[in-house]
Amino acid sequence: MAATTSAASGSAGSSSTTASGSGSAASGDAATATSVADFGGMDGLVAAATAEGALNVIALPPDWANYGEIIQLFQDTYPGITVESQQPDASSAQEIQAAQANQGTDKAPDVFDLGPAVAAENVASFAPYKVATFDSIPEGNKDPDGKWVNDYTGLMTVGYNATKYGEITSLDQLSDPKFADAVALNGNPTEAGAAFNGVVMAALASGGSADDISAGVSWFSKLKESGSFLPLDPTPATVLSGQTGVVFDWSYNQLGYTKALADEDIEWKTFIPSGAALGSYYVQAINADAPHPAAARLWQEFLYSPAAQNLWVKGGAKPVLYDTMVADGTLDQSVAANLPTADGELTTLTPAQTTAANDVLTAQWATAMGS
Repeated sequence: MAATTSAASGSAGSSSTTASGSGSAASGDAATATSVADFGGMDGLVAAATAEGALNVIALPPDWANYGEIIQLFQDTYPGITVESQQPDASSAQEIQAAQANQGTDKAPDVFDLGPAVAAENVASFAPYKVATFDSIPEGNKDPDGKWVNDYTGLMTVGYNATKYGEITSLDQLSDPKFADAVALNGNPTEAGAAFNGVVMAALASGGSADDISAGVSWFSKLKESGSFLPLDPTPATVLSGQTGVVFDWSYNQLGYTKALADEDIEWKTFIPSGAALGSYYVQAINADAPHPAAARLWQEFLYSPAAQNLWVKGGAKPVLYDTMVADGTLDQSVAANLPTADGELTTLTPAQTTAANDVLTAQWATAMGS
C-alpha cells in the first residue's frame, strides 16, 4: 500500500473530544462504554486500548476503499495496538458467522463493516457507541442509540476489459457469446453487499424498481443461460488470467482494478446502465462481544476522524462525513476527484426496501441460478 499522505498524517485523536482526565476505563467498563467520555476523554480511551494491545478487524481487503492504508495509519498512530486483519475476503454474512463461531474468545472480530441487509438482521449483536463526531452524521445514516453508523458509499458500476472487448454501454451486450464465462458479481448476493447491489442495479436497468428487484434476479438467470455468467469472486489476478473480463462492483473497487491493470497495459473501463445509478452505504458497528472493547471504540473514533475519512476519499469511496468536511475545510481536495459521478437521479434503498430485496434474493436466487 502507498505511504500515508501528508494530508492524512495528523493524529486521529485530534478530531475527537479532548481528554478531560487521565483515568481509563477498566476492561469491563470498556465493554459498556457508550462514548469517549466514559474513558475520561481520548487519552483515557487510548490508554485502555493500548493496554488491550490488539484489534481484530474482519472482511477488509487492502484494496477495498483504501482499507490497506487506513489500517496502516491506525497502526502507525497507535503502535501499541496490533491490528489482526481476519478473513479479508469474507462476505458480510461470514463476518457474523465468524463472530458467532468465536464468541467468548480473543479471536472474535471486534468490529464489523457490513452490507445494510446483513446489518439490519443483526442489530442485536452490536454495542451502542457514539463517536465524538456522531452529531455531524446525518440522522438517516445512524442508529439513534449508536448501535450502527453508515461509513462510506460508492456507485454500483460495470467494469470491463476494454482492451479485450471494446466499448460496452448496455447490459444487453453481455449475453453475446464473446462474453462466455466472463461476467462476475463480487460475491453471492445473498451474503455479500457488493453482489446484492449488483443485482439491484440489474433490476433498475431491466424494468424493475427499488421496491421489486425480481427483474434483477431474472436478468442474471438469463445471463447464466446465455453462458456469460461466472460464479467466481473477481480480483485483478482473475482478470489478468483471463478468467473474468466483466465485473459488477462498487466504483471504489473498480478504481483499484484500473490502477492494477494499467501496469499490464489493460484498459479497465466502467459504465452505469441507463437509469440505474445506485448508491448504498455500508454499516460500521462494534461487536457486542468484542474481545478488545476499548480498541474497538478507538477504531471507531479513528474512522470518523478527517484522517481516515479522507483516506476513504482517496480510495474512491464517499464517506458519510463528506459534506461536513467540505463545510469545515477538512476535505483533502487533492483526492476529491477520485469520487465517482453519475447522470440522473441516484437510487438508494430504504431499510424497508433493503429487507424486501433481501427476501426476494433469499427466495429466488438459488433456484434462478440452478444451485
